[in-house]
Amino acid sequence: MNTLRNLIESRAFQRFIIAVIVINAITLGLETSATATAAIGGLLLMLDRVALAIFIIEIALKLVVHRHNFFRDGWNVFDFLVVAVTIAPTGEGVSVLRALRILRALRLVSVVPSMRKVVNALLKAIPGMTSVLTLLLLVFYIAAVMTTKLFGANFPEWFGSIGASFYTLFQVMTLESWSMGIVRPVMEVYPLAWLFFIVFILLTTFAVLNLFIAIVVDAMSVTEHEEQVETRALVATEHDELMAELRALRAEVAALRDGRRPAEERE
Repeated sequence: MNTLRNLIESRAFQRFIIAVIVINAITLGLETSATATAAIGGLLLMLDRVALAIFIIEIALKLVVHRHNFFRDGWNVFDFLVVAVTIAPTGEGVSVLRALRILRALRLVSVVPSMRKVVNALLKAIPGMTSVLTLLLLVFYIAAVMTTKLFGANFPEWFGSIGASFYTLFQVMTLESWSMGIVRPVMEVYPLAWLFFIVFILLTTFAVLNLFIAIVVDAMSVTEHEEQVETRALVATEHDELMAELRALRAEVAALRDGRRPAEERE
């Protein structure tokens, strides 16, 4: 069992799984090309099945090694669900499941430590991001009501309803054709409309959205700090154990030395 555990936790095995995930992702991408499918369709299908078999074997090995503890690790559960979804039967009515095979590429997140670190930071940032998102939705709702009341009569396609105003304001927030496409036509009817849109962009694009970045960066800093603390604690523990072993060895050497001295004195 220890040999099997060392195998699945070895760096070489992890690199092999990463290579299989990358090759499988490329294979699934090539399947979308009619030219590639016509030329090497059989090879692509074979590679996909081989990759799936490898993933199933990997999950099975982990289940054998970890048993019920396998599902205590969130990343193991993630890998299990991704593989389980992609081996679901396909056919008429469920052919969309074949498209879900590309989800196997997400397994790179679970096998690459740096990606896991980023995802962990994002998960820790969710509470703060929820507050910012609530604030953003409040600003959007107020702005949508205002634009529907102010501009809806003359621009029903953009501001004729709350839903249309939400979508238009989202386009403005992303700065995609916001000036020539939306604001300038509105200003032809409402010359002072630029005041509203400039304030809206400053509040959403340059203020609230930057809070998301700040929260994520802070979460990554906290995650990095926690990992450093854990590493220092582990090093300190190993240092204490090593020092204890050295003291015990010193005591044994001293005891042996003291035991020899009386014998030498008797001689």
